[in-house]
Amino acid sequence: MPVSRILSVFALAAGALSTGALGLAALPAHAQPAPALQTIYSSNRIMNAVTASKDGRIFMSFPYWGGGGQGPTVGERLADDSLRPFPDQAWNDWAHSHDALRSFVRVNAIRMGPDGLLWVVDSGEANVGGKPNPPDGAPPKLIAFDLATGKAVHLIVLRQGITPYSYVDDLRFHGDTLILTDAGDPALIVVDMKTGQQRRVLSHKPCTTDERPMRAEGQIMMTGGKEVRIHADQLEISPDGKTLYFQPSSGPMFKVATADLENTSLNDAQLNARVHPFYDTPTTGGTAMDGDGNLYVSDVDHLRIVKITPEGKGSTFIADPRLVWADAMWITDTGALWIPAIQLNRTATFQRDGVSRVKLPVSIYAVNAHLKTPPRN
Repeated sequence: MPVSRILSVFALAAGALSTGALGLAALPAHAQPAPALQTIYSSNRIMNAVTASKDGRIFMSFPYWGGGGQGPTVGERLADDSLRPFPDQAWNDWAHSHDALRSFVRVNAIRMGPDGLLWVVDSGEANVGGKPNPPDGAPPKLIAFDLATGKAVHLIVLRQGITPYSYVDDLRFHGDTLILTDAGDPALIVVDMKTGQQRRVLSHKPCTTDERPMRAEGQIMMTGGKEVRIHADQLEISPDGKTLYFQPSSGPMFKVATADLENTSLNDAQLNARVHPFYDTPTTGGTAMDGDGNLYVSDVDHLRIVKITPEGKGSTFIADPRLVWADAMWITDTGALWIPAIQLNRTATFQRDGVSRVKLPVSIYAVNAHLKTPPRN
């Protein structure tokens, strides 16, 4: 489906939407003064995710493309602001061990699960939008760690649900079902924890495919002389577990019932017919969802966070020039929204001359907005 058709679908669904792609700058302002944006952690290495346990332990991930010196791929922040490799140095030593099943290769996401385990999405030796992934390279995998022991409780190698162009991106939970996005070859990947079955769904459908330019800080994102395409990327599950919201990084956002997603009797065409447009989101780096079902979506073009109600009404939650490519956000048990601002669009990969324009340090910010804490879906 071409972009014009996607946008016309959203126009027809205007009763459920508050704005269109061309009207984002005119979003209604937040009714109250913007909450203060506080810096909670800064680093000369680029971080792309933060998550926390119920007892206050804080974990961060550092992507392989981030640069900024040596350090762990997954680290636990200690009281003195230092980072301890988690779960240990061996898991963070792929460069020397090349043990694809016992070390982190290219971590793209981390998330504290509803089971209290720290889940890590490792994309393996994968590319985004380039050459096919090496057939004998490290495969993508999911690892879930027990925080008390540091032991891997689950190790799920993702072979069934991928293609040679896959880049496994992010993860959410629904009971015994794991739902992942494929940002390299557009699709969702559904893993049944009970049976071990891995299914690839909505492959190359408009709801998973980036079909329009991505914009950040007023510029169309380019790499290698071509427009950037990051396919199925962000996803969230409603607090009642009934609805999955998802989108390519360029937007727009769609929704589907989790019951339909998990119904193995539906073929891809039948499942796609049950997908509905939800909101015409801007180019997005990361999302979060609170316990009231409100979505928080980063608008990387206008350096702000957009709040979208369950009814599809949007408003500016906070805008700040420091929010350069706000990525995987996290809502704490005290109701604060944590926002890693990772400056992805300023990295060398997305510069026409190949020179990084990242302004170090990069930081994780917090908005103490007293949000309702969500279930850890």
